[in-house]
Amino acid sequence: MAHRRAQTREVHAGSADRPFGAINQPIFTSCTYEYETAHSIGGRYRYGRMASPTRDELEAMMTDLEGGTSAYAFASGMAAIDAVFSLLEPGAHVVAADNLYAETYDLLTGIYPMYGIDVSFVDIRRNEVIADAMCRETALVYFESPTNPLLHIGDIEAAAAIAHDGDAFLAIDNTFASPALQRPLELGADIVVESLTKYIGGHSDAILGSVVVDDPSLEEQLSTIQYTRGAIPGSLECFLAVRGGRTLSRRVEVQCANARAIAEWMEAHEMVDHVYYPGQPNHPNHDIATRQMDDYGAMVSLDLKGGEPAATAFVEALEIFTLAESLGAVESLVEVPALMTHQDIPPEKRAASGISDGLVRLSIGIEHVDDLIDDIRQGLQAVELGEHD
Repeated sequence: MAHRRAQTREVHAGSADRPFGAINQPIFTSCTYEYETAHSIGGRYRYGRMASPTRDELEAMMTDLEGGTSAYAFASGMAAIDAVFSLLEPGAHVVAADNLYAETYDLLTGIYPMYGIDVSFVDIRRNEVIADAMCRETALVYFESPTNPLLHIGDIEAAAAIAHDGDAFLAIDNTFASPALQRPLELGADIVVESLTKYIGGHSDAILGSVVVDDPSLEEQLSTIQYTRGAIPGSLECFLAVRGGRTLSRRVEVQCANARAIAEWMEAHEMVDHVYYPGQPNHPNHDIATRQMDDYGAMVSLDLKGGEPAATAFVEALEIFTLAESLGAVESLVEVPALMTHQDIPPEKRAASGISDGLVRLSIGIEHVDDLIDDIRQGLQAVELGEHD
């Protein structure tokens, strides 16, 4: 019987080929494998950069969770994103979101132009803007949904139709949602990329990423990129990601419930200028999020009255939320994008994309929601008391 529901699929996803009847695939640390004969070069396991049983387990799990035909694991989320852009040929054009993870923006503006890649940054919330940016050379439409850190929602199904009408691929960064909440391939995307460091791993202890596709024409290219560039994850990281994937939906369920309560509580606070959360009915993309996501995620951003000094006072007063980059793990994290993850983006570019100096990004964990709200309350009290002056 097929495992149809997410919780069952996650527990049983992966390869059934485990030695000695092991429930968990062992951590294979061998970097090379014995040939049966000098002519047996066709074997799957020859050298660890090509394949390993532990990495195969992770790739089988991601293929299953994302509903693809093949998956490719990489040493980080950025290595996975770079692999997607490596599919492009010189002279290709990319339509990308104007609200991207900072290092993705850096890749598209600082690295790939050297290879003859042209990029148009657009508001992916407006389908007509995506369509207008397409040209004969467009080979890829690329965006996150939800986006980092403003939680914009792009209509994946509509974007897929636009991309395919122009003979281009659609790639979606699914990191903020994870396959527990959203499966872009089911909505028409050709490629889904994800930082497994975040919700899949779930415990802030392993850095790695993946690319999943359901288009056979991409499989040979991605396999070659993975093998020849060599940005593969270690076996321990693969093991930890598989372990995390088994509890993905159960963790995300609690995180989403916490995020909904926190967003609603902050919406009414006088020190909060704006709350960014797709689950709020007043979010401009709420209807699209409702249609294409199983829940609204566990990321919440807010603009504080008082700008950067207020944001600094707030995050430094928190006790349960840890001031740190990253997201998606069991513990709650907080950051100021303009000072941390997005500090290298020019201020005018940040402002144009809506990232204010007073923006704070919260990654909601699995702690008790009342403790999290109490922590936020006392952080806002610090702002009210003028400790940022």
